[in-house]
Amino acid sequence: MKKNNISKEILCAEYEAVYRYALSLCHNEAEAQDIIQETFLKALNAYSLYRGDSSLYTWLCSIAKNLWINKCKKANKEVVFDSLEDVTSHENIEQCLLNKDFSLYIHRVLHKLDEPYKEVFTLRTFGELSFYDIANLFSKSESWARVTYHRAKKKIIERLRKDGVYEP
Repeated sequence: MKKNNISKEILCAEYEAVYRYALSLCHNEAEAQDIIQETFLKALNAYSLYRGDSSLYTWLCSIAKNLWINKCKKANKEVVFDSLEDVTSHENIEQCLLNKDFSLYIHRVLHKLDEPYKEVFTLRTFGELSFYDIANLFSKSESWARVTYHRAKKKIIERLRKDGVYEP
């Protein structure tokens, strides 16, 4: 989606999906509502800055995530991303993901993934969308969404191993 095509209506069409993401971050409906309101206020005020490098959903989720992190820091609360536990099927990685530096490294690896792997992985892991919903977003089959997600996960694991950051 190009920058010029963004309108308030398009932003609002993403509301429900971004709300689900915010709820997955804070696990509290009232806090999720606060985050989503701040997210969309920020997005509406800054949508001219949207470059189109990622999907609109990913951009909005980034705003929501940053707002959540800032809110946690102000409240001296630990930020925990439960959905990061799904990065691999190996149990050892779960302990590593509790480490902030390792979590940041995974985000860096994810950022370098090619599309559609990056977006599918992000939608599934951070947006907690079903494979069915992801398939519909891409106008593909549910099988395609599953395969793409698992290939993305495999690429992340391979990169982590290659860099010597992860050994199961």
